[in-house]
Amino acid sequence: MSHGLNIRKDGELDFLSLGALIHRLDTGIIPFRKATECKIHVSGGEFNVAANLSDCFRMRTAIVSAMVDYPVGDLIAERVRAMGVKPIYKNFKHDGVHGPNMATVFSDQGHGVRPPVVFYNRCNEAGAMLKPGDFDWKAIFAQGSLGSLRRVVCFAFSEHSRAGRGDDEGSQGRRRGDVVRFELPCEALEDSGRRCKGRGDNRQNC
Repeated sequence: MSHGLNIRKDGELDFLSLGALIHRLDTGIIPFRKATECKIHVSGGEFNVAANLSDCFRMRTAIVSAMVDYPVGDLIAERVRAMGVKPIYKNFKHDGVHGPNMATVFSDQGHGVRPPVVFYNRCNEAGAMLKPGDFDWKAIFAQGSLGSLRRVVCFAFSEHSRAGRGDDEGSQGRRRGDVVRFELPCEALEDSGRRCKGRGDNRQNC
């Protein structure tokens, strides 16, 4: 199937995404306040792109993210593998009480005139604990290495992305001709002294 992308042929990966993984608890059309059961979906705005490019178009994709060693993390990691996405994780141990945790999204679907109710629990989220040095970007981008990337690169994260992103992965990719796109929130641009006045496409609004 043609995916309409002009992708180079000399890389191990077609697409790499940087972002937090979450699990969503979905009660369907039953409001959360009345629900007695739910379905669990693994997602994340950045992971969704990698997962669907892999599943639908059979592209070779990967996700760079945080992962916690506890049953919720096991559930999420299994779904990443099932979608054919290569995991590149910074692993954290759960302390049995406080975390760190994988983010939880609670989302019913609404019904009729009632809109869906969506709310998050990102308390002690592992993705927010990422910091420079947690990923070996030189190895990820090195030609011929396990994470060799010569094609399309997408980096995105939460407001904590500047901590996990590091300073050089974008420049490394651009020097080789990769397509590097940053979808970062306003806080990620503070280091450059720019502040965004509105939400939306930060590349235009900041």
